[in-house]
Amino acid sequence: MSTEVKSAVTPAASETGMSHAWRALRHRNFRLYFGGQTISLIGTWMTRLATSWLVYRLTGSAFLLGIVGFAGQIPTFLFAPFAGVWLDRLNRHKVLVVTQFLAMLQSFALAALTLTKHINIREIIFLSAFQGLINAFDMPSRQAFVVQMVEDKQDLGNAIALTSSMVNLARLIGPSLAGAVIALSGEGFCFLVDGISYLAVIASLLAMQIKSVPMKHTADSMLTQFKEGWAYVSGFAPIRVILLVFAIVSLMGWPFTVLMPIFAGKILKGGPHTLGFLMGAVGIGALVSAASLAVRKSVLGLGRMIPMSTAAFGIALIFFGMSRILWVSLLLVLVCGFGMMQQMAASNTIIQTIVEESKRGRVMSFYTMAFVGMAPFGSLFAGALAHSIGAPRTVMLSGACCIACAVWFATRLPSIEKSIRPIYIHLGIIPPVNAVVQDTVGR
Repeated sequence: MSTEVKSAVTPAASETGMSHAWRALRHRNFRLYFGGQTISLIGTWMTRLATSWLVYRLTGSAFLLGIVGFAGQIPTFLFAPFAGVWLDRLNRHKVLVVTQFLAMLQSFALAALTLTKHINIREIIFLSAFQGLINAFDMPSRQAFVVQMVEDKQDLGNAIALTSSMVNLARLIGPSLAGAVIALSGEGFCFLVDGISYLAVIASLLAMQIKSVPMKHTADSMLTQFKEGWAYVSGFAPIRVILLVFAIVSLMGWPFTVLMPIFAGKILKGGPHTLGFLMGAVGIGALVSAASLAVRKSVLGLGRMIPMSTAAFGIALIFFGMSRILWVSLLLVLVCGFGMMQQMAASNTIIQTIVEESKRGRVMSFYTMAFVGMAPFGSLFAGALAHSIGAPRTVMLSGACCIACAVWFATRLPSIEKSIRPIYIHLGIIPPVNAVVQDTVGR
């Protein structure tokens, strides 16, 4: 863990209201990142919805929706852990510039094929897999890079919450905009807009002034460092349990979004606009969740949010599977988005706070593996199960699994709190004089 002990009370911590909620933006590099990435992510969400609708329009197959989701995420599962070893050796800023440039090329290729009407399901699968390979390096790099953009660790939780807000603002705007663009011009223009939007984040990265971080030079092989990272993750109970719950929810719960075209088209009798509304409602719920996290002044209390939000997500999924009314479904997926974001951001903030800096890249690669890497199996499973028993029963089963996972985590919470307490004391998050009587450290 870091040897630097910060005071539990900082100028940022004493702020209130909106200034406190936006305090991470006082860091210039994070402001640049926030602006550029917001524009880029709107395009990314347009592409995600357009890809799903394109596959559904071309094939009408729930199974192929799952296959495309699997192809787009399985490279992350396979390569992210090894990418994490590289990230603990390389300049993360330069890695991000390269990954964003490659992602831009991928979007332009998808746009060109679609606009010229040469697109087919094989090409969609190939380009989705290429994007997944890029994400294997890009996502853990972005997660680990946050601490370089936000130098004051007291602002780290706020930066993660604002990043989540940024993602979900884009989730709200992107699908709604994509639904309108698809209806007017087709999916190809969504991909074109996405490619152009990458210029914003590339420009923001190049404009940053990054302090050089001394990299750890080692003669150890990649395999040795990989084993060291795995031993740390599997041997430290708080990170192990949080990542396990995160992975299960990613496997069983999050792939409900892959089935959204079926709910929009067959269950709710709508079209691309309906799909945009459903995905937008998920984004609203997640945005509200991220905003609630942004106003928090401390990491304390986040531990309890993990089982509560996971259970809320599961309950909402069950009722969403039962619904046949659009406005009811919109309310339920809003709750899904809220619970999903609470669980993800709380897990991320706790892990980023307690992880040892020398292993940050590797730990965040395992986080990415749990976040994105498990989703391809979930997408494949959800697509196959929906093909067999129908999409509604599939999401109801997913909801039940999330509830069971929440109950299990709740039984582990006391031991997690006990393990985290000394780290919070060392970091100054909890004053040492209160350590003996503090019973809600990790909550």
